[in-house]
Amino acid sequence: MLLWLTEMLMALHTGFGVFQFLTFRTILAVLTGLSISLLIGPYMIRQLTERQIGQAVRDDGPETHFSKAGTPTMGGALIIIAIVSGTLLWGDLGNRFVWLAVAVTLSFGAIGWIDDYRKVVAQNPKGLPARWKYFWQSVAAILVAVLLYHTAQSPVETELIVPFFKAVAIDLGIFYLVTTYFVIVGTSNAVNLTDGLDGLAIMPTVMVAGALGLMAYLSGHIEFADYLQIPYVAGAGEMAIFCGAIIGAGLGFLWFNTYPAQVFMGDVGALALGAALGLVAVVIRQEIVLFIMGGLFVLETVSVIMQVVSYRLTGRRIFRMAPIHHHFELKGWPEPRVIVRFWIIALVLVLIGLSTLKLR
Repeated sequence: MLLWLTEMLMALHTGFGVFQFLTFRTILAVLTGLSISLLIGPYMIRQLTERQIGQAVRDDGPETHFSKAGTPTMGGALIIIAIVSGTLLWGDLGNRFVWLAVAVTLSFGAIGWIDDYRKVVAQNPKGLPARWKYFWQSVAAILVAVLLYHTAQSPVETELIVPFFKAVAIDLGIFYLVTTYFVIVGTSNAVNLTDGLDGLAIMPTVMVAGALGLMAYLSGHIEFADYLQIPYVAGAGEMAIFCGAIIGAGLGFLWFNTYPAQVFMGDVGALALGAALGLVAVVIRQEIVLFIMGGLFVLETVSVIMQVVSYRLTGRRIFRMAPIHHHFELKGWPEPRVIVRFWIIALVLVLIGLSTLKLR
């Protein structure tokens, strides 16, 4: 939006040309997302508190969580507002990827909002039934996959790139739709499962968004992409703006979500953030790298799957409680220790993912 304005203002003064630089607009998107989160955050927390939209705590969970009952939730709406605002203000609104990113964030956020609303406001402990949650997630993901597939401008946009190898690219064809579906829906639910402790999910999300933003910038620059031998996707650079907005919004939310949390993001935030990361990875053709960088989300998801399968087959649990962060809590780790150590793991995995840019 403001990009168009600055293009017109360039006729008055060439200094406005700085807004044409993708890096500068990315910085502004970060600052915009951060500012909106910090400014709106206190008001939103007050409104959630006054309306008694508070977190319910499981009876079988760690005892340290009992004191969190009633803490305002659905704060993820704040994150979405900040992300969408930062993206639309500084992104190129003529870019198809920008609108798809906004659409995915809003649609998955809406699904999460309905689930949270039914749980917290309507006092329905089951929330949105799982079958309907996955149904609407599937509808949104498939629509996006179809749009990306039919608007692809080069063969590389539908190929699966294998990291650590210079020239390994698998032409997915129609299976591109399946891959895109699983990446977006899988990442969305993986982030949601990770969101169980104060700040646990948001900081790794910010880290992954930062790395994906860098890769998006490089993928959208034909010379850098050629030098690094990564896919060049025309227009993908604008995803750096989107990732910048996620970083700013996430850091602003962390200001209130850090231990002890004043607000929780709820499904409205977690589902939207996960889907957003998945979409960026699909656009820049780095799905496998996302799997590496988001390894913490994968670990949390796998721990739940292992727990469920083991209990159904043997009647025994592998972990004291799943997702795995609760297992360490029940082993006696203080919550801040679990959070920071998981953050460290997330940082290491992000660095490993970034190393694929050169290790080929």
